Amino acid sequence: MADDIPSDWGWDVRTSRSTGQTYYLNKYTNESQWEKPNGPAERQAQDQVQCSHLLVKHRDSRRPSSWREEKITKSKEEAMDELLEFRKTIVAKEKTFDELASEFSDCSSAKRGGDLGLFGRGQMQKPFEDAAFALKVGELSEPVSTDSGVHIILRTK
Repeated sequence: MADDIPSDWGWDVRTSRSTGQTYYLNKYTNESQWEKPNGPAERQAQDQVQCSHLLVKHRDSRRPSSWREEKITKSKEEAMDELLEFRKTIVAKEKTFDELASEFSDCSSAKRGGDLGLFGRGQMQKPFEDAAFALKVGELSEPVSTDSGVHIILRTK
């Protein structure tokens, strides 16, 4: 019976308008499923990732300033060259991602080693989101260009 799911499990029991079939909606993530839940609802969406990034802004960035530099004047090509050097340093294990992001990222996440926390689809600029969701845990992206600047992304979860 659909209504015998404990109320503290975090599921809403709904009826599909198109089919009349019962489905179950996770109150926390708004994800739905046809199968009757056999346990409490997950509190975070399955379609979330956690990433750190190192951002290098350039003069054509959406906001060409950062905590490191009041007015950023470098070209996009210069920013890309800088980012590629950071990536080489990480891959060669000369410095960690956290060390470089903490020191050189133009994002305020630098104070957390570049950690952006968990995020789902639709929360980041599309090129960033596509790259982040394509990565496996522990994998480092190639450079990604967005309106904010150029990034390398490390997927952590």
